[in-house]
Amino acid sequence: MALLSLLSHSRTRSSVLREPLRQGGLRALLAPWAPPPVHPHDRAAGHACTPPSTETSPPGHHRPPPLDRTRLGSRTISSTNHTLASHRRSYWTLCPQHPSRGPPAGIATKEAQHSVNDPFEVQRRTFGSAAEPIQRNPDFSVLNSDDVSYFKSILGDTGVVQDKDRVAVANVDWMGKYKGASQLLLLPKSTNEVSKVLAYCNSRRLAVVPQGGNTGLVGGSVPVHDEVIVNLGGMDKIISFDNVNGILTCEAGCVLENLSTFVENEGFIMPLDLGAKGSCQIGGNISTNAGGLRFIRYGSIHGNVLGLEVVLANGTVLDMLTTLRKDNTGYDLKHLFVGSEGSLGIVTKVSILTPAKLPSTNVAFLSCNDYMSCQKLLLAARRSLGEILSAFEFMDRQCIDLVLT
Repeated sequence: MALLSLLSHSRTRSSVLREPLRQGGLRALLAPWAPPPVHPHDRAAGHACTPPSTETSPPGHHRPPPLDRTRLGSRTISSTNHTLASHRRSYWTLCPQHPSRGPPAGIATKEAQHSVNDPFEVQRRTFGSAAEPIQRNPDFSVLNSDDVSYFKSILGDTGVVQDKDRVAVANVDWMGKYKGASQLLLLPKSTNEVSKVLAYCNSRRLAVVPQGGNTGLVGGSVPVHDEVIVNLGGMDKIISFDNVNGILTCEAGCVLENLSTFVENEGFIMPLDLGAKGSCQIGGNISTNAGGLRFIRYGSIHGNVLGLEVVLANGTVLDMLTTLRKDNTGYDLKHLFVGSEGSLGIVTKVSILTPAKLPSTNVAFLSCNDYMSCQKLLLAARRSLGEILSAFEFMDRQCIDLVLT
């Protein structure tokens, strides 16, 4: 037996939005991760991308190196010097310049040392059930008193947290499955402060983990070892709201529930709704490409975000904070950062499209005998309600018993 929740609203729809390319933005974005030439060790070990092409090029024409595409789960990563053959279940993250994760386990020591020096690389974080430990990358520096003093000069005493109890909370994920050993929690309050922190950490080779509400379930927002935690909870200002077009511009540390309350008072709703909305932050929602309860109707973050402001690993600020719903002037760079989980940069500001609040909501709780009946019900709901179907969820008997007891 299954319990289903069926929600419907009046007809409305959001569209996929485009973002202009700022002058020099693409150069600033891609320069830190330009792929280096194939290392001799990789070539000798058979790790070169593909055999050289026998085709001839026109005179004066330089043929770019072939690409090696390594499939990681549902993503394909292109590089010119990496071939990873591990098929073990693991959590993957893309790490620019100075990754916060240790070298991938299972790779030969010499190859791992070479991988550390590559500006674009893939690192692996195993699940908590894995037996093999993750070794700390020795190429990263260890935090010292001079580093702490510098951070205090930027953020002040209140923005640098060393209290063991407060840092311990940031070291553990919501499920308690992953635990880091960070000794420092930074609380910037502006984009400029985030930029200075990342630029310094980049120059000192200090590993960094960006953190929002820390409500994720896969350990992506907690350190593996002693990385510096940069929490954006202090950046919670609502910058502006266009009550004609329903466009909200705010800082990345705004809690989703607070934003929902604000826009509802203006006659709008947020396009996403999560069970963790009382703690999760909009920057984290964007970094994880959150969907939530309203996904069926309004889709993922990709279709609702109009613009972003992002700080790269070297402190460069990318200003893509547009509020235009349609702009075909260049590459839509913001989509690179949606779902990147902080691996390409830290989101600091957001502009997002909010749908109009509708006058009525209908909820139906229905009982089905089996999963096939749930599928038939969903198909019938889509055919009869069309675009006004906002949510469709089910609970099996075991879930219902757990909730009731």
